[in-house]
Amino acid sequence: MTHVGHSASAAAPSGGGDESTDLSTGEPTATTQEQASFKDVVTAYVGLTKPRVIELLLLTTVPVMFFAERGIPSLGLVAATVVGGALSAGSASTYNCVYDRDIDEQMRRTRRRALPRHIVTARSALVFATILAILSTVVLVAWVNLLSAGLSLAANAFYVFVYTMVLKRRTAQNIVWGGLAGCFPALIGWTAVTGELAWTPVILFLVVFFWTPPHTWALALRYREDYANVDVPMLPAVAPATVVGRQIVLYSWVMVATSLALWPIADTSLFYPLAAAVLGVVFIVEAHRMWQRTKSSDSLKDINPMRLFHMSNLYLSLLFVAVALDPLLFS
Repeated sequence: MTHVGHSASAAAPSGGGDESTDLSTGEPTATTQEQASFKDVVTAYVGLTKPRVIELLLLTTVPVMFFAERGIPSLGLVAATVVGGALSAGSASTYNCVYDRDIDEQMRRTRRRALPRHIVTARSALVFATILAILSTVVLVAWVNLLSAGLSLAANAFYVFVYTMVLKRRTAQNIVWGGLAGCFPALIGWTAVTGELAWTPVILFLVVFFWTPPHTWALALRYREDYANVDVPMLPAVAPATVVGRQIVLYSWVMVATSLALWPIADTSLFYPLAAAVLGVVFIVEAHRMWQRTKSSDSLKDINPMRLFHMSNLYLSLLFVAVALDPLLFS
């Protein structure tokens, strides 16, 4: 995999003593590696997989499996799908960390990651990512099915080659289309149970698609200076906060409308649309409030975008819990 140049000069100190780097290769020297304890190295490799992202992706996989089964699916199947999906997501995140290590060194939010701190070499991270991808495919093919394995590979490839290597540094719409990779777990969860695609998982796929911009732009607004400093055209870094707020509101409305479409298409009970409506109203109100704050101030302290960011996590979690509970409670 090709990558952009690596800048060692911007690396943040690890707090564990001086680090030395071979400036000709951008790789840590033996001294650096010796300074890192076994626990540090293990923690670094786990960090490369971005566990919080994995948690969120699995949260949209398992409930869909319950919905597809119209009850409790085989626990063995759930375990295999979860393990395979986690390995795939961890692989994609690790590839992303390797490619983005130059800008990760310069951003407050990411400069404590393993590669900027030189605890893990880029070569080792690439090997690790590839092993995870292979293991994921083996698990999904052997214990789930070929369709789910293929969708997982497609999501991994899309995130690495389309979002990370093409879109992220070239367009303000990067996260809109790049976010497609994060929508695949809904399809994978469904196909793991049924072995085929249908309109129901497509609706849930689209819910995550429209959820991703408000979620990501709220976080990016908090770190807009970081993105601007490394020339990544995330929308909050290239557009006024009022524009970002308006876009978030628009996507929020479409997201909620899409979530309600599941009711007639999947023939759910009234429990799901009521839950989706309540959650949607709360989300839209908060999105509008943040937009209003951007109109009166450009200060991040006044805008408080992290409030919407954290609410977006809660919204998606509870919505998919409702997806899982609907067939369990009302079938």
